[in-house]
Amino acid sequence: MKRERVAIVGAATSGLIAARSLGRHGVETTVYDQKTRLGFPVRASGILSISGLAGLKIGYRSGITNTLRGARIHAGKREMTIRAGGDIAYVLDRIKLNEICRDEAEAAGAKVVTGKKIDGQALDQLHADNIMVGADGAVSTVARHFAMGGMGKHVLTYKAEYDVGGLDDMVDLFFGRDISPNFFAWFCPNTKDVLEVGIGVDPAYGNAKRAFDNFIKREEVKSVIGNAKMLDGAACIIPMSLRRKIVDNAGEVLLVGDAAGQVKPSTGGGIIFGGNAAMLAADAINNHIRDGDSLEAYDKAFRKGFLMDLKMHSIVNKLYSGLGTRGVESALGVMGMLGMDSFLGKHGDMDRPTLILKRLFLRERG
Repeated sequence: MKRERVAIVGAATSGLIAARSLGRHGVETTVYDQKTRLGFPVRASGILSISGLAGLKIGYRSGITNTLRGARIHAGKREMTIRAGGDIAYVLDRIKLNEICRDEAEAAGAKVVTGKKIDGQALDQLHADNIMVGADGAVSTVARHFAMGGMGKHVLTYKAEYDVGGLDDMVDLFFGRDISPNFFAWFCPNTKDVLEVGIGVDPAYGNAKRAFDNFIKREEVKSVIGNAKMLDGAACIIPMSLRRKIVDNAGEVLLVGDAAGQVKPSTGGGIIFGGNAAMLAADAINNHIRDGDSLEAYDKAFRKGFLMDLKMHSIVNKLYSGLGTRGVESALGVMGMLGMDSFLGKHGDMDRPTLILKRLFLRERG
């Protein structure tokens, strides 16, 4: 039986972008989410590059809570500052962002159904009449039910907000095996007054909440948050590699976003890659319904457009994980001597490291 409708499980950013794109193609689409309030509770950070957001074509501006211009990288006793000449990223309210994406999906003709738990039986019922899209996060029910394979590596995170006031437009990143083996901790000014403090942990090395509790006891953290009240806290799991399968052509099942593992292994950010994948998946589904084209076109398009960048993000993660605290400290010193702080401030790209290499190559040739 040929399926001509689409059911998307998961009403976070990637699922809603897929629904918006399918609606604009004229494909009957319904999004299901077990939450009654989209995006709540907020478990992931909302730092998104301005260039990456432009490609997603979301009307995001009402969700902006702060503007960022760079980062301070800390390892051991060394610090390197990378400051851009202008705005490079926005911090977005993730609940507001989801509401914006929902409104855009519904405006395009898609339906969004909340408060509905989708278990295995419900998936089989939906799959009888619909092409299935799993956009239901790292621990994806769709991926598990339809045997899409595993992802391998993942990171556990814990973050909390503090009302400290007087914040600037820079993110702070803290590397070191004594802080977080194989990942890092961070400060992000979510607003000019509210600081997000977070940490990611390789599960092989322990518990994210315990690592967080140890991190906020450090002098460099206490000097910033002082006696500020913790506003909230949340744990999250972040995939660090692509799932073995992101499309089952015969079964007409696709995965997008965290469910597919479309996340930068260097930082854990996934909205830009997942959102682009959602649009590619929608195009492939439309062509499949209209012309009978293979859904594998989605996998091929995503790999062609984004796999090299994901691999480079993975290399960055392996580099800072393998070097250890002293190694990263030394690397920052060498990078400073080579003027990489200035170069990255002018030419850095949070999402597409292949562009950085091209610009570096052109600089060397010049």
